[in-house]
Amino acid sequence: MSSLQTIQGIAPAVVWQRFYEISQIPRPSKKEERITAHFEQLFNSLGLKYDKDKVGNLVARVPATKGYEKAPIVVLQGHSDMVCEKNRGTVHDFDRDPIELVRDGEWIRANGTTLGADNGIGVAAALALLSDPTAQHGPLEILITIDEETGLTGANQISGKLLKGKRLLNLDSEEDGIFYIGCAGGMDTAGTFRVQTTPAPTGDTAAFALRVSGLKGGHSGGDIHIGKANALKLLARTLDALQALSPALTNVQGGSKRNAIPREAEATLVLASGQVDKARAIIATAEKAFQNEFKVTDPGVRLTLEAAEKPAAVYTKSLTKKLINTLLALPHGVIQMSADIEDLVETSTNLATIVSDDKTIVIGTNQRSSVESAKNYIASSVSAALRLAGAKVTQSDGYPGWQPNMQSELLHICKEVYKRLEGKEPEIKAIHAGLECGILGGKYPGMDMISFGPTITGAHSPDERVHVPAVEKFYALLKEVLKAVK
Repeated sequence: MSSLQTIQGIAPAVVWQRFYEISQIPRPSKKEERITAHFEQLFNSLGLKYDKDKVGNLVARVPATKGYEKAPIVVLQGHSDMVCEKNRGTVHDFDRDPIELVRDGEWIRANGTTLGADNGIGVAAALALLSDPTAQHGPLEILITIDEETGLTGANQISGKLLKGKRLLNLDSEEDGIFYIGCAGGMDTAGTFRVQTTPAPTGDTAAFALRVSGLKGGHSGGDIHIGKANALKLLARTLDALQALSPALTNVQGGSKRNAIPREAEATLVLASGQVDKARAIIATAEKAFQNEFKVTDPGVRLTLEAAEKPAAVYTKSLTKKLINTLLALPHGVIQMSADIEDLVETSTNLATIVSDDKTIVIGTNQRSSVESAKNYIASSVSAALRLAGAKVTQSDGYPGWQPNMQSELLHICKEVYKRLEGKEPEIKAIHAGLECGILGGKYPGMDMISFGPTITGAHSPDERVHVPAVEKFYALLKEVLKAVK
C-alpha cells in the first residue's frame, strides 16, 4: 500500500493530506532547503504574503476570516526538520527517500524509520487551516522554524522583527489532553580524547565486533524518567567484564543524536583464540543480566560477538582503561525531580554518543533542567568527570527554559475550550524537553504562549507513531481555540 493510500479515509482529511505532502520531502536537520521551498510554493499558490529570515525561518501572514478582522494576531509555531533514525537493516536514505507511511490500527507509523510526526503533524495542522473552509480565526502568523532537533538553530537565530503577534500556540507537544506552559533549558557537553595506539596483537588472535542492539531508545527529555537502557552504558559494562581476558580494543562507536537515548553501540576487540569461548560466556552472562534489568523497558536487548576484519592498530591499554572507566563513571538519567510540579523531571543528563576515528574519540552528552543553576551544576559535574579522565571539554551555549505563567490569558481560553469540547478539565504541565517557546519568549518579551498537540509515542526512534483519533481531537481543539481568541 502506498503512503497516500495509507491516509485515505482518515479524518481530518485536510490535515493528513498536508502531513503526507510533508512526509514525501526529505527534511533532516540542517537540510531543510527542499521542505522550505515546498512551503514557499504553497504560500505562493494561495496568494499569501510571507517572510523568510537569514537562517531560513518562514512566517506566513494569513488574513482573518470574515467577522474576525479585529481579533488579535495568533502565531502558530512548529519546526520543519525531523530526527532521522532507522532500524539496523532498514534500507532508507533520509537525504533522498520519502517516509513510507504505515497504518497500524489506530496509529500511523513509518516503515522502519522515524515517522516525523514530531513536528510534521503540528505543521500539517497549521497548514490545513489555509484550505479548510470551516476554519474561523483572526489574523494568523504561521511560523515554521528550522533545525529544532540538533540545536534549536532557527529559534536561537530568529529575527526579533519577524513576528507581530503577542499570542503563540506551539504545536510541538505529544500528549493529548495536556497543555504545556513551561519547559526545560538545555546544553551539550562533549569530551574529546586523543587516540593513542599500539600495533594490534599478532600470533594466534582474532578480531570481533561486539555489538549492543535491540534497545528502544527514545527522547532524552520526554523519556529519560522511564529508565530505558543506554547502549553506551551496556557496552561499557560488557567491556569492563571482559577486561579479565585482556582484549585489545578499538573503534568504539554508539548513539547518533545528542537528544536521543542511544539504542546501539559497538566496539572492535582482538582476542587470543584461546579466550574466545570465555569471552562468549562472559557476554552471554551480561546479556542475561541486562535482559533481566530491562525486561520492562527494553526486552529485546541483545549482545552479539561476530567475526571482524583485524585492525592494524588498537588503543593502548591506558586509553582502553580510561575510556571504559569514563563511560562507567559519567552520570546518565534523572538527577533531580521537581519539588514544585508533581512527576516533573527537574534535572537530567543523557550520555548520548561516542564517535571515534584514527585521531580522536568524542563522547557527547546533553544536560537539561527547568532550573538554570541546576542545569549549570550537572553540566559542570559531567565536565569534571571528563576532565579527570584527561579529555578536552567543550560546551554549547545552551538555551533557556520557559517559565510557567498560570495567569496566562491564552491558557484560560484553552482550558475553557477544552472543557467545553471534552467535558473535563485538561492537564496543565511543564515538560522536561527543549521547546522553542523558551527561546522565542526571550526574543519576544511578553509573548503569551501555550504548547499542545496529539499523542505521539516513540519520538526520535523508529518506534515513533501518532494516534489517529488524537489528531482529529487536536485539530478540532486548535480550530475552536482560534475561534475563541477575539
